[in-house]
Amino acid sequence: MVSRASDPLEQVLAALQGAEVLKAFSQDACRALAQAGSPIDLAAGGVLCETGDPGDAVFVILTGEIEVRTTSPAGRDVRLVALGRGAVVGEMAVLDGGPRSADMVATRRSRLWRIPRSALLDRLEAEPKAAVALLVELSTRLRKTNAALESRATLGLGGRLAQLVLAEQNAVGMITLTQAELARRLGASREKVNRKLHEWAAEGFVVITPSGLRLQAPDRLLGVVANQANS
Repeated sequence: MVSRASDPLEQVLAALQGAEVLKAFSQDACRALAQAGSPIDLAAGGVLCETGDPGDAVFVILTGEIEVRTTSPAGRDVRLVALGRGAVVGEMAVLDGGPRSADMVATRRSRLWRIPRSALLDRLEAEPKAAVALLVELSTRLRKTNAALESRATLGLGGRLAQLVLAEQNAVGMITLTQAELARRLGASREKVNRKLHEWAAEGFVVITPSGLRLQAPDRLLGVVANQANS
């Protein structure tokens, strides 16, 4: 359930000025946007927006992470992108005034700053440089989304799983995501992911531990991706 609470103005301003899109605004514009907005707190799993909701606001992530996801024809949640502190979410629907095209859900406890559509459009009209920065950011995200879709089209489960675990490993080669979460992000079944991980464990690519997955041979996983991409 969403609850609203006060938020120090300086924290909001720092987030606005550090956001890839909004940092192009002047300090006065950021202050005006901050004053026009209001905070939103979400627990892990909390829904920020659902597909079809009106695009009446843009959100700046102050803390936490928001996952943008859609639903596959089989009814599984498929992650499109995850955005963290300082990122802006929900701007596409705000710009064209249409409904939300995807769900936005907090992956962990998160705080956001909600800026009404009318306030953002007013500032974009007043500061064209910021409008150009917004277009650049949208183009970058579109490229990333296209790359993800291309990966899904050209790579099998093994290649996509290898890409995911390589991207999610920490400094000591551990992946703390559960098998269910790995499967959800890939739009696959947990059973298929579990089978593939056990195949890799038998080959010495990974070690399955109670605290997560540990990479043993990341170069071999890179080879899995390369082989499928070139096949």
